[in-house]
Amino acid sequence: MEGIDVQAVVRQAIQEFVNNEEAKAEPAHKAELQEERRRREQLERRVNELVEENKRSRKVAEEAERASAVRAELQRLGVAKVDLAFKAVQDEIVRSEDGRLVARGESGEVPVREYLAAFVKENPEFLPARIPGGSGMAGMLKSPAGGGEAVTIDRIRPGMSAEDMRRVREEIVRVASQTLKGL
Repeated sequence: MEGIDVQAVVRQAIQEFVNNEEAKAEPAHKAELQEERRRREQLERRVNELVEENKRSRKVAEEAERASAVRAELQRLGVAKVDLAFKAVQDEIVRSEDGRLVARGESGEVPVREYLAAFVKENPEFLPARIPGGSGMAGMLKSPAGGGEAVTIDRIRPGMSAEDMRRVREEIVRVASQTLKGL
């Protein structure tokens, strides 16, 4: 027994025990690392999706703000058919580097107000008519047909005679047609 180194044997036994424990724990560590890597990649994908969604949302919001500002300026200039005028100018109006709305014209970038004012001046058909009606427009205040009494809401009641009912219907048609002509 004297030739056996007890310390070396104990050291070797401890080393074998530690190696066996590490070998048992290694698959668990590898699985845990794999799971963490999978979670991290999944979170990175989700963050990238959210960043893209945020970009799309900002773009939509900027477009809506641009359209709203252009429509408001067209209304301020007195344009009657704002949507039609907006469709005509929408492709020319963009955001500059500093965030202002500008129009791309022949002379370069022009402020939106100037561009739209020039557009409306060049295209007066977008403005409301100065004289309502036209050569075929009938007078707005006619006396009721048939020369009878004027029809009022108080005279309309259940059990009216057929003649009174006919006069009421004619008056309704006359007023409705005048109203539609005025639009």
